[in-house]
Order: sequence, then C-alpha cells, then structure tokens
Amino acid sequence: MKLESILLLILIGLAGGFVGGLAGVGGGIAIVPMLVFFFGMTQHEAQGTSIGTLIFPVAAMAAFNYYKGGYINFKYVAFIAISFIIGGYLGSKLAISLDQKLLKRIFATVLVLGAVKMYFDSFK
Repeated sequence: MKLESILLLILIGLAGGFVGGLAGVGGGIAIVPMLVFFFGMTQHEAQGTSIGTLIFPVAAMAAFNYYKGGYINFKYVAFIAISFIIGGYLGSKLAISLDQKLLKRIFATVLVLGAVKMYFDSFK
C-alpha cells in the first residue's frame, strides 16, 4: 500500500472518529462518503469497511469519555444495544441484496433528512 493511501486512510479515520465523538453519531457518516470519493469503493464496500471499523474497541474510547462526564444512561444503553444488534443484522442483510445505486440513494436520503430535521430543530 502506498504511503499516500495510508495517510489518507488515517485522515479518514481521524475525521470519522472526530465526527462520531463530537456529534454522538456513527463515524460512518464521514467514513462512507470519503471511502467512495477518495478510494472509489462501491457503496457496499464502503459501508462494510466502515462497519468493520466501528467495532467495540473504537467506540469504547468515546463512550469512556462520556461515561466520565456522567452522560451515559446505562438503562437505555442496554435496550438500545440489544435492539441495535438485531437491527444491524437485518439492515446489513437488506443492504447486501440491494443494487449499489439504490443503496447510495438511501444513504444520501438518510443523511439529508437527518440534517434538515436537526437544522430546523436547532431554532426551537
């Protein structure tokens, strides 16, 4: 692997981790588009690579900081985590079966709708 590629992957990881830690979202909202744009990955490859990156040890460091600050509701975490595992399994099964173009449209729509809602909610 070329040094330029390694450095770009490191920057993508830093951006994904920063966005995830800052906004409390999966870093995939930053990682997936960058992998598609900079590395020419298919949507399936980018999403799979992003999910592979976001396994427990990575998320643990951000969660630890929120825990230290007293910002984790463990009762909620238990229910959400169990449901998340099931949802992740079902969502990935569906994603793998979809055409890449449709998957990109779904991904983009989720990002745009989420961004629009959050933008207008910020004025309340």
